[in-house]
This record gives sequence, structure tokens and C-alpha cells, in this order.
Amino acid sequence: MGAMSVRPDTEAAAQRAANNAPHRAGFACFVGRPNAGKSTLTNALVGQKVAITSNRPQTTRHTVRGIVHREDAQLILVDTPGLHKPRTLLGERLNDVVRTTWAEVDVIGFCLPADQKLGPGDKYIVKELAGIKKTPKIAVITKTDLVDSKQLAEQLLAVSRLGEELGFEWAEIIPVSAVKDKQVGLLADLIAPLLPESPPLYPEGDLTDEPEMVMVAELIREAALEGVRDELPHSIAVVVEEMLPRENRPADKPLLDIHANVYIERPSQKGIIIGPKGKRLKDVGTKSRKHIEALLGTPVFLDLHVKVAKDWQRDPKQLRKLGF
Repeated sequence: MGAMSVRPDTEAAAQRAANNAPHRAGFACFVGRPNAGKSTLTNALVGQKVAITSNRPQTTRHTVRGIVHREDAQLILVDTPGLHKPRTLLGERLNDVVRTTWAEVDVIGFCLPADQKLGPGDKYIVKELAGIKKTPKIAVITKTDLVDSKQLAEQLLAVSRLGEELGFEWAEIIPVSAVKDKQVGLLADLIAPLLPESPPLYPEGDLTDEPEMVMVAELIREAALEGVRDELPHSIAVVVEEMLPRENRPADKPLLDIHANVYIERPSQKGIIIGPKGKRLKDVGTKSRKHIEALLGTPVFLDLHVKVAKDWQRDPKQLRKLGF
């Protein structure tokens, strides 16, 4: 990268000088069992759809980072896959990614849905967190729009007790509703002072440093999973082969050609993804294209193909090829 010119934001700088508050910047990640609202919360904080959201475990495969720019701080959100007891090689690899990430971030937010009892999955995660001594941990009670105040109070108490049982204290316990945008800003206010003093680590305009091709693949995968989750929950991987601007287009009418392959594990799954007379695949294309165009801000021609990569989840060579 070339040299960047930094334009001092005079008002913010004056405000900081008045408060004598140093600028802070650092990394945080949200953890919690699948469907605890981690990705939705990331998107609410960043204000744009970056991490893919889904009500199925294991949909976030890559460390998607969302970046929250504030006057006093820059918060970089690292979205790790949910931690779970591994059943396959892919599962083990995902758990390694999680632990490595936890050791490297400045703050960990543990997400617990307000409408679900603290279960063994939550305790398994919090026990792992208790082992990471130095990192401040915030308990975030998500989905507060789904419960009444009594249920919420019980949940806050339960998570506080769990910390005590495991011998640590939460830096903060905060209820939020990402869907209703309740207390999301407050959560950022609470995380900011826990970050190390540092100038911004990313230029102001950046919302994520995830390569665009990976994000495009995630959006296609999300659309492909819609409606077939029960039949093929994890058997789909998407690889974007190329993204090229279409040649000889007028400047005011650009078009981006995207060629992507949807990989499944067995030939029998092909029909499920393609659907009768190719209808499902067409829907996947239409749906993901809308999201991709919103993300990249340009019209897109999407060329999708379904391919079989036999038992890719258990084959280290295939896993590498598919980017795991």
C-alpha cells in the first residue's frame, strides 16, 4: 500500500484534547453457541451486512471482520465460528481457529440469548473463556426484544453467577437487542475503554478487511443454504473462481462478471441444490446477486455451477483447496 494522508478531524481532535482521552483501537470477538445472535450483533454495530447470519450452526467459516469507526476509538470485530464439540476434521479445524482468535483479541463478548436457558453449550464456552485470564470478558444478553423484564433479570443473574462459579468476574454484563437497535451503541461505549491506546488501524472508509471474493462466496453460500438447511446443513462450500469487470461497457453502465462454483459432497445432493427444472439454483442466483450488488455497489452478472467434491469435509486436501 502507498502512503496514506491522514486528515485530522479537528473537532474530534479538539474534543479528545479537552478530555485528554487517548484514541484507542483493537480487536474484539463475540462468542456463544450457534444462533446466539453474534453475526446479527456484528452487523448492527458496523451498520452493514458483513457477517452472514443464519439459524444453523457453523455458517460463519471465515474470520470476517467488521470495523466500527468512532471519534475516540476503532473497534475491529473478529467473527469466529461457533465453538462446539467437533465431529469431523472440519469441526476440529474450526475449533482451533476459535481458540487462536480468542488468545489474540483485546476483548471477548460472550453472547447469550435472553429467551433461552443457560445450557451445557454455554457452560462449555464460558469454561473455556475462564481459562483465558488476561482478556476482559463482557457478557452480552442478546435478543432482549423476545422476553419480559422478569425473564431478562433472571438471565442477567444466571450469567453473573456462572462467572462466579468459574472464578472470574465479567468486565460488564449488558442486555441488547440488535434487531430493535437497543443498547447497541452502549455496547460499543463499554468495549471502547477496554481497547489498548492506539491510532486507528484501518482507514476510515473500511467496513471489513475480508477479501471481497470471500464475502461474495459467503453470500452465495447463505442463499444456497436457504430452504435446504435440513437436508444439507454443512455440505455446501462455495468458491468464487473469478470476478472481472465486463469489457467494452460504457463507463456509466459497468457490469461485473462473477463465476462461482457451489461444491457439494455427493452426486445425490446435486438435484437438491439445482431443484426441479433448475428453479432452486436460479433462486439462489437471484437472491445472492441482490446482496452482492448491495455489497459491491455495482451491477453483477452471476454465473453459478454446481460441482461434486467427494466427502470434502473429511479430506484435508479438499479442505485446503476450498480454503479451510
